[in-house]
Amino acid sequence: MNTLLAIRHRSTGSMKRTREIGRVLAGHGLESLADLAGLRRFVPRLRPRSRAIVPLSQPQRLRMALGELGATFIKLGQMLSTRADLLPPDLIAELSKLQDAAPPVPFPDIERIVIEEMRHLNAPPFLSFDPNPIASASIGQVHAAVLLDGTPVVVKVRRPGVVEQVEGDLEILRGIVDWMQVHTPLGRDYELRELAEEFAYTIRGELDYVREAQNATRLRRAFEGDRHVWIPRVYEEYSTACMLTEERVSGVKISDLATLDRLGVSRRAVAENAVRIFLREILEFGFFHADPHPGNFFVQPDASLAIVDFGMVGRVNEETHRHLLRAVLAAARQDAEELAEEMYALGVAGRRAQRSAFQRDLDHLMSSFGGRTLRDLSAASVTGEIVRIAFRHKLQLPSGLALLLRVINMSEGIGLSLDPEFRYLEYAGPIFQRSWRRQRGLGAMVTRAGHAASEAAELGLDLPRRITRLVARVERGEITLNVAHQGIENLTREFQRMTNRLALSIILGASVVALGLAVGIRHVPELAPIVGWLLKLGLLFSLVFGASVLWGIWRSERR
Repeated sequence: MNTLLAIRHRSTGSMKRTREIGRVLAGHGLESLADLAGLRRFVPRLRPRSRAIVPLSQPQRLRMALGELGATFIKLGQMLSTRADLLPPDLIAELSKLQDAAPPVPFPDIERIVIEEMRHLNAPPFLSFDPNPIASASIGQVHAAVLLDGTPVVVKVRRPGVVEQVEGDLEILRGIVDWMQVHTPLGRDYELRELAEEFAYTIRGELDYVREAQNATRLRRAFEGDRHVWIPRVYEEYSTACMLTEERVSGVKISDLATLDRLGVSRRAVAENAVRIFLREILEFGFFHADPHPGNFFVQPDASLAIVDFGMVGRVNEETHRHLLRAVLAAARQDAEELAEEMYALGVAGRRAQRSAFQRDLDHLMSSFGGRTLRDLSAASVTGEIVRIAFRHKLQLPSGLALLLRVINMSEGIGLSLDPEFRYLEYAGPIFQRSWRRQRGLGAMVTRAGHAASEAAELGLDLPRRITRLVARVERGEITLNVAHQGIENLTREFQRMTNRLALSIILGASVVALGLAVGIRHVPELAPIVGWLLKLGLLFSLVFGASVLWGIWRSERR
């Protein structure tokens, strides 16, 4: 079976794009990857371009190939760079370098889109619109503009044709994943379809500027009153699904250390502010900016931060929040059993994972960190080791948790780049403790008890209907149960030996009873010869069975 059979779109365009993917992979010397993806049929027989391939490692060639394939595959590579639980470290390091940049779209094409969207919105024209882009990426292009009232803004415009390109690529990727799920060890060990669906949701969110506007507005309202953070305002009257207009942000890029020093801005204050903002997003809002690279943070003279680009966000629901805090506290107590329990509660899964081995490795990890203070540890080292253990045991982290761990590491990197003496865990520890106490406070417990009571009442009312539906599905044969067991053969053999021994004991008891009955009827003269033979035969069987049972018990005790 070839990937072609799994691709839903049979159009000429889809076939052409699939061949292009095969050609690019072959051109970068990645025929083995094409085989893994089921694309061998589409890989042309080309000689490797030795000058371009030989000096480069396979991860480097993969990064170049993804960059050449465009928006979907650039975003795919960036997403995979967060999955240290699925990919080896050298590949993760290389994919992390993947830059989302593209040649600028000619201004007449941008102008045509802006005019069309403005006509649709019935909005007044801009006072000015700079034809030279501030930035150009694979999905959108950013231009400076000025509103009629003189307000400086930036306008992000979606590249023409990118939605159709991404949707076509997603169909091809879905076919590749379906093939890999059946034909490859990677597909058998991991839930690749779930990963593909999560990626499709994420990239569609980045294509939809309405969703990005909603993300920015939500965080702006959440941080309202916090003078240490500034989220630019979205001008909804100038925004659509393919055009986003926001306040223009000023300030110094957080990575421009020389300018910060020249302006006398405290690097330590900036580092603490950046980490505090991120921890508030996770622990208070359950909604966080998931792309914290330095280009999205601008430092103000008072060390406050302006944050931009909300196309990628993460969510932490109440249950995940609770288990995450418990996992942090378990790690602090060096309780490997509790940490493993919370990891599984967070959704860590593996088709062939052995929980005892996973817990043992966590225990070894806790021992290696024993005696060290929070000042001596880094978040990247702790989370990195846990993820490496998960990778070794073929455990798959939920996409949201993998994204959260990546953002934790990136925020720690920002803090260290500003102040090499900054200790992330030492600073974050008290914040986690306050969040835990707040979660365990009387008000929070009363609220949770109220929710639990309400859910229990609803379940009680709904339970008969659910049971009726379940029974009906069982009767129709719509529900099947698959049981996978490990190491049950030895238990089965032992149980069989016990059963045999019990059966022998019953037979022995029956023989003794039969002998007793025979002795009782021996006084009947006409039956005397028969009874004599029965007694001898019964005695013989009793001796044999008794000896067998005793021998089996003795051997069992010896083992």
